[in-house]
Amino acid sequence: MVRYGLRRVAQAVPLVLGAVVITFVLIHLAPGDPIVALAGEDGDAEYYARMRERFGLDKSIWARLVIYVGAVFSGDLGFSYRNSRPAVDVILEHLPATMLLLVPAVVIAGLVGTGLALIAASRPHGKLDALLSSVAISGQVIPVFWSAQLLLLLFSVRLGILPVQGMTDVRANPSGWAAVWDTSRHMVLPVTALAIQFMAPIARVARSRLIEELSEPYIVTARAKGVSRFTVLRRHALRNAMLSVITVVGAQVGFMLSGAVLTETVFAWPGLGRLLLTSMLARDYAIITSMFLMISIAIVGSNLVVDLLYARFDPRVRYE
Repeated sequence: MVRYGLRRVAQAVPLVLGAVVITFVLIHLAPGDPIVALAGEDGDAEYYARMRERFGLDKSIWARLVIYVGAVFSGDLGFSYRNSRPAVDVILEHLPATMLLLVPAVVIAGLVGTGLALIAASRPHGKLDALLSSVAISGQVIPVFWSAQLLLLLFSVRLGILPVQGMTDVRANPSGWAAVWDTSRHMVLPVTALAIQFMAPIARVARSRLIEELSEPYIVTARAKGVSRFTVLRRHALRNAMLSVITVVGAQVGFMLSGAVLTETVFAWPGLGRLLLTSMLARDYAIITSMFLMISIAIVGSNLVVDLLYARFDPRVRYE
């Protein structure tokens, strides 16, 4: 397994490098001038020239690309114009806030989606199955920014039981366990919005896989011994269906980060998603390219983790 993992990592290097090159070129060719966005439109040509020279924007795009790729391999992700700090420091500062949303959202989506699939597959093609399938499809087709606003209007504006935006209550400035409780309350709506979006594909794939397992000989044998349908699904079929669930979760990593951009914007959550949006509006090249580099690495890494987890749930899988 170790040899297989090292080989996959070596294969991922050119893939990530290609993503970095394509992202860098597209971002730098996009309309807009970062110097004008930073210094305003009232400066003179000489001032703009000095600023471009200071940040290395006076060179051609291909020269900047060579410099950037070399810097990435040396661990330098560039300097953020907007924040006047190294890009890696800004990203690491906002990373915990995003992980605070993504981790519980993935756990909730996995548990609830799998649970709904078990209930639906226990009576396939029945009324309950049709209802849960409709709920799953609705959760997948409704945009996350729309479901986030619906949750905000219901629980914050109409009922007034949850905070509207932000990560903490700036007026109360709590500490200790009070701060933990305050942050937890602010997390409920954005985590729920993300979990709804990612629960749907998990539930649909797990349901289809569980129904396929019902026709397998070992399921028929277990049912002939008098074991209930739901127990057979939960104890036997679910283990084989987990391979498909893991695949879906791994494939959703990129969509999770894109969903975080919209969710964090709606709820004014100070994470990577909101940072990416504000950096794009300000043409902060260093932050944008670094974020896409991180997303590329996350997608490649999640696919590797998924491949390695296959052996945990299916003893027949061997890595050579």
